[in-house]
Amino acid sequence: MLKGLDPLLSPELLFTLRAMGHGDEIAIVDGNYPGVEHARRLIRLDGHHLIPVLNAVLSVLPIDDFVPEAIFRSTVKAERDKLDPVHEEMIDCCALHEPHRQVVPLVGQDFYGRVRAAHALIQTSEPRLYANIILRKGVIYPKEPGAQSAAGVDPFVY
Repeated sequence: MLKGLDPLLSPELLFTLRAMGHGDEIAIVDGNYPGVEHARRLIRLDGHHLIPVLNAVLSVLPIDDFVPEAIFRSTVKAERDKLDPVHEEMIDCCALHEPHRQVVPLVGQDFYGRVRAAHALIQTSEPRLYANIILRKGVIYPKEPGAQSAAGVDPFVY
């Protein structure tokens, strides 16, 4: 356990999030998703639902602000604009962390193709269908010259 980190952020997940670069994407998917088949790197969080995992990831992952769209969700079949309750919860969770970003629906194969290209995939035990989301990693901007970190130490001065 570490101070200030959600306990859902396992060592493997933290390593993966830290190893991702700007523009890399990570998918968080439900228990029915074909994770083994679609993942380049698979992280299993069995026994956990999607929304708490999404909240934990968004607590540490910057979302890309270099592109107009950086958060994507799956759709109910080909119904692009239909929102199941889980989609509304995903949108609400994202709005807490990224209030200026929209959650963009991607239909079927467009979503699957993007997951297959993603850096990693987190498989949850979420039982609700179509509970899948993709996050595109952004950057952490440097502090202004002379500014110190919260700990009062500049980590780049040796």
